Parts: sequence; structure tokens; C-alpha cells
Amino acid sequence: MNTNTSGDQLNRTFAALADPTRRAILARLAQGEATVNELAEPFPITVQAVSLHLRVLERAGLIERGRSAQRRPSRLVGAPLRDAALWLGAYRGFWEEGFDALDERLRGGENRADDG
Repeated sequence: MNTNTSGDQLNRTFAALADPTRRAILARLAQGEATVNELAEPFPITVQAVSLHLRVLERAGLIERGRSAQRRPSRLVGAPLRDAALWLGAYRGFWEEGFDALDERLRGGENRADDG
């Protein structure tokens, strides 16, 4: 795990990921670069609102915005997502242990209803 990952960077990443519209934008950008107008198409919000979401994603380092003639395409940047996944991965043993205990309980290894 990358223990040198900046806490501020992780905070920006997770804050950006907290919004479902921004997560949907990232999912779209995982398919390839897109302009703000292309990104705004599926949402019931204005292009200006999508631009604000893009600024949050850009400040978090999750996207880059380029310039190509009149276009200004956005593209996904994977490093902050990788760092967040690595940070979460440190807790994998904890949640897998919990799932294993739940699985054992559901299979009848512990039946607390009969304890009473």
C-alpha cells in the first residue's frame, strides 16, 4: 500500500466521489474523453452545473481538461482512483473477515435464536 499518499489528496478524491453525478461522469470518461456538452446530455441539469462538477473532479486530480481547437475534452486520470483503491485495500481483510463470519452464521455455525 502507498502509505505516502497525501491525506489531502485522498480527502479530495473521496469528496469528489461522494456525488452520484460526478461518479456517473467518471464512468462515462472511463469509455473515452468527452466535452462538457457530451457529458451533460444524459443529465437533467444545465451544462453550467456539469462544468461545476468537472471543476471539482479536476481539482481532485481525477480528470484533466485539454484543448483541441474549439473543443475542450475531459479525460479520466487513473492515479487518484488507484491510490483510493490501495487505501481501501488495506481494510480488505477486515471486511472479508466480517463476511466470512456472516457466511458461517448463515450456514448454521452459530444459531443465536436457540441461545435464549
